[in-house]
Amino acid sequence: MSLKKYSFGYGRGTQELELPEERVLQVINGNPAAKIEDVKAATLEAIRNPIGSAPLREQVKKGDKVGIIVSDITRSWIRTGEFLPVIINELNSAGVADEDIFIVVAQGTHRAHTLEEDIAVCSKEVVDRIKIYAHTSTDKENLVYLGTTKRGTPAYVDKRIVDADKVILTGGITVHLMAGFGGGRKSVMPGVSSFETIQKNHALALADVVGEGASKACASTKLDGNRLNEDMCEVAAMLNPCFLVNAVMNADGDFFKIVAGHWYDAWLEGTKDVMKIQGVKVKEKADIVIATPGGFPKDINMYQGSKTYDTASMAMKQGGIMIALLECPDIMEPPAFVESFRFDDMLEFEKAVRAEFTIPFFIAFTVAALAKNNTVYLVTRKENFDIVRKTGQIPVETLAEAWQLAQEELKKRGLSDNYTINLMPHAANTVPMFD
Repeated sequence: MSLKKYSFGYGRGTQELELPEERVLQVINGNPAAKIEDVKAATLEAIRNPIGSAPLREQVKKGDKVGIIVSDITRSWIRTGEFLPVIINELNSAGVADEDIFIVVAQGTHRAHTLEEDIAVCSKEVVDRIKIYAHTSTDKENLVYLGTTKRGTPAYVDKRIVDADKVILTGGITVHLMAGFGGGRKSVMPGVSSFETIQKNHALALADVVGEGASKACASTKLDGNRLNEDMCEVAAMLNPCFLVNAVMNADGDFFKIVAGHWYDAWLEGTKDVMKIQGVKVKEKADIVIATPGGFPKDINMYQGSKTYDTASMAMKQGGIMIALLECPDIMEPPAFVESFRFDDMLEFEKAVRAEFTIPFFIAFTVAALAKNNTVYLVTRKENFDIVRKTGQIPVETLAEAWQLAQEELKKRGLSDNYTINLMPHAANTVPMFD
């Protein structure tokens, strides 16, 4: 039995482990993708040769009040500040003055930005030139009712955006735990929608029957038949934005492509680009999956690291063994997520989520369900152990310790000499695909 050393990102460093090479089915990594060297040029090319619409400069005219929606600081990986000035300058060239342009930050249910965060997201140049507003999902005086979706979601949207003559969506596209993919219509719903709208929509991620947990149709990479996604699209269609600019990033966090044009068609094309990078053909599901999001900042807390559980579970047999690496220096963030692990009974947990749905509450439920139905070891800081135990996971300090416990579990299952392993060094940006 030959041993091979494998390295996994953990915080700002790595943890290593020697594994029997013949047991490793696959090292599942994203597909290589070149980075854009000139983001400004790529953005200009995209907005002047868009997908499914006329060029941006033909969508607006002098005197138009133009609202631009940007993602908030929790989506800083999008690096909006690098392409946002290009959009604004193009609007200027079409006759729209800076004073007729404004930005609304798509906070969803998140808190408002500080000035420093506005600068981090939009760039200092834009902050100095353009008026920026924070969307507040609970501010009823600044919300307008657009209608009700066929699934019963009342669409209340930020009044400033509704009153604009033209609306431009910006953001980034990656896989999403519930909506299939992020980006596109998510700038509107949940981005600039009311708390009530968001809660009603996101509750669609639960199965129709109490006790069945999360809906299998509302999952990563799934769009067709994904009622959460379809409901989001219906809300966005009520607003009918005039243009979209979304970024697609490679596995290194560099720009791979800028897509622009019709708010749905251009976004949909971008989801295909995401899958060219993140979608990886996998031979088969394994008894054990060892996964990390790749280290800091993706493992800053368990909530951010939850994408690792989602994609890693795709590469694991039902009832399998997962070893996840999340350093979690900010384990208590966000409190709404950590405080959700207060149920001993999964049915009671699910009923509580249904009664008062929030995204942190739902994701906590999915983590608890994963730990309930599988054996999950979490490599993390020792001071995190008490919290990790509340989630149903088994905390350990080192990958070597987790592997030792996994071998003992395999022995209990009678699999000591007959098991397989899948490795996911960048699980947050890798989606296992099967023929």
